[in-house]
Amino acid sequence: MKNQMFYTGIPTQVVGPLYFAEMRYLNKTELSIELDAPLTTYETTLFHSVGRGAKISRLAKTLTTTVLSDMMTRSILFEAENAHQANQVFVDIQSKKDYFQEQVVSKQSNYARLKQIDGKIVGNLLYIRLGYETGNASGHNMTTFASDKIAEAILALYPTLQYVSVSGNFCTDKKVSSVNAILGRGKHVIAEILIPRDIVEKSLRTTPEKLVDLNIKKNLIGSIASGGLLTANAHYANMLLAFYLATGQDAANIVEGSQGITHCEVRDGDLYF
Repeated sequence: MKNQMFYTGIPTQVVGPLYFAEMRYLNKTELSIELDAPLTTYETTLFHSVGRGAKISRLAKTLTTTVLSDMMTRSILFEAENAHQANQVFVDIQSKKDYFQEQVVSKQSNYARLKQIDGKIVGNLLYIRLGYETGNASGHNMTTFASDKIAEAILALYPTLQYVSVSGNFCTDKKVSSVNAILGRGKHVIAEILIPRDIVEKSLRTTPEKLVDLNIKKNLIGSIASGGLLTANAHYANMLLAFYLATGQDAANIVEGSQGITHCEVRDGDLYF
C-alpha cells in the first residue's frame, strides 16, 4: 500500500440555489443570478445549514456581492549590500512595472498581468511583492514562473544583488497574515444582504436585534479576546473549504479563506448583514 494510489470518498452535495440580486465583478455586473453550490465535507450538517442560508437568499432577493480585488501574489527575496541600496533598488523597481509586464511577464504567460509592486525592507533584505491578474486561474504557478523571470531581469539591472528565493513569504501563501488582508491576495469579496424582519423571525426564528447583539459579543469581542488577526467571523472556513474540495482548488488556501469580518446592524427594523 505504501506507493499505491488510492482514493478517499468524502460526502458531496449540491446545495442551493442561492439567489444573487447583483454580482459585482471588477469590470462587470450581473443581475438576478441563481447558482447552485457543490460542497464536499464530512460535516454533512453543513449541507442543511448552507441550504437554509440559500433559502433566505431566495426569500429576501437582496443578496449582492462586490469583488474589491482579484490578484495572485508572489514575493521574491533579494539580499542587498545595505538598507540604502535595497531602498534605492525598490524605488526604481516600482517605476518599472510596465517594463516588467511588457518585456518579461507577457513573454512568459498569455494570461498573467502585473498590476502591483509592493515591498518590505528588513535590514539589507529586500522583499518585493508582485501582484498579478491571472484570468480564470488561481494563478499560483503562472505567478511563480513570471516572478522568477522578473527576478532574473532585476539581477541583470542590479548585479550587486543576491537572489535568495522566488518566494520570500511576504506573498504570503497559506498563512494568516496582515499583508494579505490589507493589500489583497486571491479574491477579496464582500457579500451583503438585507433580510426583512418577518423573514428573520419566521425562517431564522430570532430577531434582527438579537442577531446584532450576538455578532458583537461572539464574533467581534470574542475574536478580540482570542487574539484573532484581522478576522471576526463564526466559520467562513467551513463553507469555503467544502467548496474548495468540491471544485478541485488548493484546500490549504483555506488559511487565508478563514479571514474575514462579519458586520451586521438593524436598518429600519430589518437586518443588514
